[in-house]
Amino acid sequence: MLKPHVYHSNTTKTLFLPLHKPFFHGTGCAFLHVNSRPSSSSFRKTGKPFKAGFVPNKIRAAVASSVNDDINAVSTVKALVTVKQTVGGFLTNLGLKRGLDDIQDLLGKSILVELVSAELDPKTGLEKDTIADYAHRVKQKGDDVTYEAEFKVGSDFGEIGAVFVENEHRKEMFLEDIVLDGFNDNGPISIKCNSWVHSKFDNPQKRIFFTDKSYLPSQTPGGLKRLRKEELEALRGNGEGERKSFERIYDYDVYNDIGDPDSDLSKKRPVLGGNKNFPYPRRCRTGRPRCDSDPASEKKSNLFYVPRDECFSEVKQLTFSAKTVYSVFHAVVPSLQTAIVDGDLGFPYFTAIDQLFNEGIDLPPQENQSLWRSLLPRLLKAISDSDNVLRFETPETMDRDKFFWFRDEEFARQTLAGINPYAIQLVTEWPMKSKLDPDIYGPPESAITKEMIECEIKGYMPFDEALKQKKLFVLDYHDLLLPYVKKVRELPGTTLYGSRTILFLNADDTLRPLAIELTRPPMDGKPQWKHVYKPSWHSSGVWLWRLAKAHMLAHDSGYHQLVSHWLRTHACTEPYIIATNRQLSAMHPIYRLLHPHFRYTMEINALAREYLISADGIIESSFSPGKYSMELSAVAYDLQWRFDHQALPADLISRGMAVEDPSAPHGLRLTIKDYPLANDGLLLWDILKEWVSDYVNHYYPNASLVESDQELQAWWTEIRTVGHGDKKDEPWWPVLKTPDDLIHIITTIAWVASGHHASVNFGQYTYAGYFPNRPTIARRNMPTEEATDKDWEFFMNKPEVLLLLSFPSQIQATTVMAILDVLSNHSPDEEYLGENLESAWAENPVIKAAFERFNGRLKELEGIIDERNANKNFKNRNGAGIVPYELLKPFSEPGVTGKGVPYSISI
Repeated sequence: MLKPHVYHSNTTKTLFLPLHKPFFHGTGCAFLHVNSRPSSSSFRKTGKPFKAGFVPNKIRAAVASSVNDDINAVSTVKALVTVKQTVGGFLTNLGLKRGLDDIQDLLGKSILVELVSAELDPKTGLEKDTIADYAHRVKQKGDDVTYEAEFKVGSDFGEIGAVFVENEHRKEMFLEDIVLDGFNDNGPISIKCNSWVHSKFDNPQKRIFFTDKSYLPSQTPGGLKRLRKEELEALRGNGEGERKSFERIYDYDVYNDIGDPDSDLSKKRPVLGGNKNFPYPRRCRTGRPRCDSDPASEKKSNLFYVPRDECFSEVKQLTFSAKTVYSVFHAVVPSLQTAIVDGDLGFPYFTAIDQLFNEGIDLPPQENQSLWRSLLPRLLKAISDSDNVLRFETPETMDRDKFFWFRDEEFARQTLAGINPYAIQLVTEWPMKSKLDPDIYGPPESAITKEMIECEIKGYMPFDEALKQKKLFVLDYHDLLLPYVKKVRELPGTTLYGSRTILFLNADDTLRPLAIELTRPPMDGKPQWKHVYKPSWHSSGVWLWRLAKAHMLAHDSGYHQLVSHWLRTHACTEPYIIATNRQLSAMHPIYRLLHPHFRYTMEINALAREYLISADGIIESSFSPGKYSMELSAVAYDLQWRFDHQALPADLISRGMAVEDPSAPHGLRLTIKDYPLANDGLLLWDILKEWVSDYVNHYYPNASLVESDQELQAWWTEIRTVGHGDKKDEPWWPVLKTPDDLIHIITTIAWVASGHHASVNFGQYTYAGYFPNRPTIARRNMPTEEATDKDWEFFMNKPEVLLLLSFPSQIQATTVMAILDVLSNHSPDEEYLGENLESAWAENPVIKAAFERFNGRLKELEGIIDERNANKNFKNRNGAGIVPYELLKPFSEPGVTGKGVPYSISI
């Protein structure tokens, strides 16, 4: 092992020092230029401008001259570096590179570690000398491999501020942490890295890891100020060139990579974002070349760039989410397409749907069958060593009540306690009218009349009283969908209407559906058509009602996936992640507060762009709007999305589901008292806000610190004007001047990533796994819409067959079911809200105590939710055959559990 050293230089050289954020699994490519000053005794940094150059290639085995000659003033510091053995990583890689790495380990030259002081030299005012040593391999325990380095550190070195790391192997390594022992008898200093470190042979720049101490910009120690500033500049990049897989550049771009016109002109899709027609949040820039056939679009490639720190972990037992999603796209979906030759073939009987859960679908032989089965044990069952069968687990809803999907009361209950409880709103005006241009879309008045409603609620109360007492509610997809009806109907195998659904609030807080209105605009020389369907006690009316419900549920399923889920959580969060990495240093306390809420989101979004929302992807091929699906998402962003309404209390108020009331719990009085999303969500919101308040108030005791924090102000400005730049001029954006402003902004972002996403994601297989409950597409028009005598006769003779033909085809249904099974899964490495203490929080006693209160309140919430589910008075979450509402229970075991709130949008 080499003795402790410092860098010496006889000529002026420039060193590239890498820039790191302790985000997950990053290799370095955002790098800091550090100029070295000529010195006969040490390698020093100056405040002069930085120029490009090279890492000094000679390292002397000598103690830094800055170490005091008095041996009593020198202490021995040991660094234990823990590297996690990886799947396919450098420790398990065989061949030439592995052999060379073994030699490096034997020579004791595995990892170069360099200590950086947080303090400036009091004599020169310059940064102090760094101290370096090679770490050599000392032991392996399980998957953890430990390396050790030793330093002689003088008493004038001061407090350590950061550590540089250089990987001497030829493969990247996953660095878990660095523990330094021997600094002033204050006990070990642990630096959590959880990051990929690239090989120096791939890139000569070192990585930097800061200690767990958090600093506002104005409080940054002198020895770290330059590193902090230059780190952020480098992470932003220059906006040029194609990004490489190992890079850590965070930049913005529009959604111009959904289509693939070079492979087929029919796959050309409009650019979302950066234009008035389709405003949209920004995504991470990849810099891929433009398409030959459409210069506005990016070319497809095998690589969807994601900053290396944002990628799914490749560590053993941490591959669950990435590999299962990948496996469905690359193994299950192609196999289904081979097994089910006719893409338009529907299910002949309802018993054929039941067979998906009993007998399953035989899949053709494929490579790596045993691997796919191990990754997808819930889906792929082995008949023999050579055969696979796709057999779905029975969803809990169907397991409790086989006919749950048939019941109107369950249809209504799910608007409050299902997977899309963000669409229902109070009816506040009558008659209901469209805001669309009547010259294009026909008369704006709804066909649902006062008399129709009064007929349905006769014996309860008069219509005017129901409206006054806030008893009428609506699911309104009329204006959003109507402009797309003609376009969608030109696509094969699908149809569309504008729709409204009216529900009445019973005395026991349950809802009763009263009417469904379906509308077709003027088209093909025909006038506007609209019809109202109501519950009936006659067979023809009953089947028409069931068909109308299927259409409405297809609309709700599309809105759920494209707006409530994808847009409001995944897409709108990505700009927050990019801005946080570009504008907030890894040392910033707000960066460290937000960091857990962003884990894996950019990677899952990249997967979505590649497979789910892409041209001819899962959404386009299986949902009613087809190729116009993402356009609809952009229209919803334009018409409906507001940052200030993403906070749960404001969301409820905006939909008329609550009003402000200082005397009520949470300061809100709910319009429907038994509203599981709101009941549990408001408790979770308050718990989350209390934690954020404790944290923010500790670092920002007064407003001046908020206003003077340049990083923080730049962060919020960039979110508003760049990340969500198409809405930069909206008057509803919150200002950021006080700690309370910051608390509300952070709580909103954290809520969207945790509670909101959990409530729309992890119940998907439970409620949509049996697809007749939530069909994603309606493939046949209503038989009452200008039907021929033959059409009507078919309906009268075979109404069940018409319903089955309207449902998704076999390939559409099974593909979506497989996807939802995976998306509803919690991975074994899931990080739940408030479960584990971050190392940076543990370093501060005040923050640690606040977190412990946070954790305790979340555990209390678990008990409260259990009590509510057991309470027979809460009929929207308790009753015969009803699945308890657990989507906002904070913690969960792995698997499809229908509960658990992760910090982040990680799937």
